[in-house]
Amino acid sequence: MTKARLARFRRSRNRRGSRGSPSPDRSIRLAVYTDYAYRRQDGTVYAERAFALFLAELAGRVERMVVVGRLNPHPGRERYALPEEIDFVPLPYYPSAADLKALKPMLRSLSSFWHVLREVDAAWVLGPHPPLALAFAALTVLGRRQLILGVRQDLPRYVRTRHPGRRPLHLVADGLDAAYRAMARLAPTVVVGPDLARRYGQARRLLPIYVSLIRDEDIVGRESALERSYDGELRVLTVGRIEAEKNPLLLADVLARLRSNGRRWRLVVCGEGPLEPVLAERLVELGVADQAELLGYLPVHGGLLELYRGSHVFLHVSWTEGVPQVLFEAFASGLPVVATAVGGVASAAEGAALLVPPGDAGAAAAALAKIAEDGDLRERLLDAGLAKVRASTLDAEVQRVAEFLSSAVAGQNLGPRSPRD
Repeated sequence: MTKARLARFRRSRNRRGSRGSPSPDRSIRLAVYTDYAYRRQDGTVYAERAFALFLAELAGRVERMVVVGRLNPHPGRERYALPEEIDFVPLPYYPSAADLKALKPMLRSLSSFWHVLREVDAAWVLGPHPPLALAFAALTVLGRRQLILGVRQDLPRYVRTRHPGRRPLHLVADGLDAAYRAMARLAPTVVVGPDLARRYGQARRLLPIYVSLIRDEDIVGRESALERSYDGELRVLTVGRIEAEKNPLLLADVLARLRSNGRRWRLVVCGEGPLEPVLAERLVELGVADQAELLGYLPVHGGLLELYRGSHVFLHVSWTEGVPQVLFEAFASGLPVVATAVGGVASAAEGAALLVPPGDAGAAAAALAKIAEDGDLRERLLDAGLAKVRASTLDAEVQRVAEFLSSAVAGQNLGPRSPRD
C-alpha cells in the first residue's frame, strides 16, 4: 500500500470515528478478504458476485469494514456496487490463481494486506482458495489481530468438477483444504451450510450460516402462492451462472423429456456465462429452442423476484454447490423446487424440495412432472420452503455473523454451534 493510499485510508477512519461511538457489540474494525475481482468506475468500486450485498449489510453492524481484493486495472462496472461506507483496498490484479504468472502479484499483495492489519481489529479471510488466503491468515496471526476464517464451498469437489483432467490442480486443492481445516482448529470459522459444517466440525469455534439476500418483505404470503394455477403451460425457472460446474446443458435434456409427455412446458434460464451459446445450440439440436428463453442476468429486485413468482417450478441442476442463494429466492416466492442432491443442497432444502441425483435428466423431469400433477405435494413443499426462508433472511443471517465476529474479537469461549443455533 502506498503512503498516499494509507493516508487516505486513515483519514477515512477518522471521519467515521466522528459519527459517534458504536454500541459495545459493534465496535469492530473488520477487514474482509475474498478472491473476487473488483472494478472501479467514476470513483465507485464494483464487485462481480452478489456476496458483496451480504457484506454491505454486515458493514452496518460493525464500526468499520475494509474490503480487500484484487482490482482489475481496466475501469468498468460489475453488477454490485460497494457502498461508500465500505473502504476498499486494492490488491495487484491477476486473472487466475491457477496461472503461474499470478505468483508475482500475489507476493506484492502481502505488503498491502500487512498495512491493512495495522488499521483493523480483525480479519475475516474467505478461502481456502487461493493460496493467498492462507498467507493472509498467517499474517493476521503474526500481526496479533483476530483471525476469522470463512469457507463457502467444498474446494476439492469444486476443482474436480471444473478441471476434471488436471490432477495437479486436484492435489493443490486437497492441500489447501487440509491446511484450512487444520487452521480452523485454532481460529473461529464461518462456513456456508451444514455440509461444510460437518467438514469443519473440529473448528475451534464454528458458525454455519446461509448467505441469504432475502428480506422479510420479499417473502410472499402463503395464500397468494397457493393461487398459482397449474392448468395451462408450465414455466420451469432456473437461475445461475452458465458454467461447467452448474451443468447447464442438462437443462436442454430435461426440457426435451418434459415436452415428450404431452403437457406444455417452457424453460426460462436467467444467468450468463461462457456456456450460454453452447446451451443455445443444445436446445436447437434437441428441437426445443422454441420452448426455451435465455434471459441473461436479472437482478433480484430488478425483475427476478417477479419472474420467480410467475413461474411454476424451480429447477437446480449443478454438479457441485455450497448452498445456493437461488434456493432461498425460490422459497421466498412460494415456488416448488427440484434440486440436485449435491454439497449443502440436500441439508438446506430437506423437506422443501424434491432432490434428484446430479446429471440425471430423467429423474429431474419426473420430479417436475410429479410436482405439476400433485397439489398436495406442492402445498407441502411451499410450506416447508416458506418456513426455511423466514428463518434465514438477510437480516437474521447477518446478525448471526455480526454477533459471532464480536464474540471472537472479545475472546468469548464459544463452542461449536449447530446450523440453526
